[in-house]
Amino acid sequence: MKRAARRSASPEIVPSLLAADLAHLARDSAAAARGGAAALHVDVMDGRFVPNITMGQPVVASLRAATKLPLDLHLMIEEPDRYVEDFAKAGADWISVHVEACRHLHRTVSRIRSLGMRAGVAINPATPVGSLEDIIGGVDFVLVMSVNPGFGGQKFIPRALAKVRAVSELVARTGSSAEIEVDGGVGPDNIRELVVAGARWLVAGSSVFSGGDAAAAVRALRRRASGRPPA
Repeated sequence: MKRAARRSASPEIVPSLLAADLAHLARDSAAAARGGAAALHVDVMDGRFVPNITMGQPVVASLRAATKLPLDLHLMIEEPDRYVEDFAKAGADWISVHVEACRHLHRTVSRIRSLGMRAGVAINPATPVGSLEDIIGGVDFVLVMSVNPGFGGQKFIPRALAKVRAVSELVARTGSSAEIEVDGGVGPDNIRELVVAGARWLVAGSSVFSGGDAAAAVRALRRRASGRPPA
């Protein structure tokens, strides 16, 4: 049985392991956990949907053995339906798939949920919020991409802030229980604005792992996200 997701109105930091030291994922995951990370974000890329190749099921299984934090898998892949069950067996807790990659999105989301995982739908920067209209009531979260997917370390696209607001309005208008996650260029300069706009799960990669002290970075981002003054 999968671990229950922690559903809270308070903002949560989800460190992206794409920016971690890939030779020491267990170490960096533990550091993020010490800082109060709510989950770990795992970017799965296939070199087709995006121009990069990253982690697969063996890495997810190794992470599952190394951490108790929920594993938040972002599938940036073609035909994600083919791999959902394998990732569930490897230990994923949440899976998000792209609107742009799914031919039968409702079926894919239903399959993710049937395997005991939280199901999310991701949208690229150029994808309109209207694409979520017919699925918003059936997902646990929406992942708003604030950079073009495929590579870490990119700059935040300012227009994404308005998109978060638009998704938040859609959630309220439809009575959906979906929460909003944001991924790409999230850091101390924009994290509070994203929370005010409606985001609850903040994926942060470089801003967590580039400074050498991931635990301290997560703690600092949590304070910023909550609107508290720096320690």
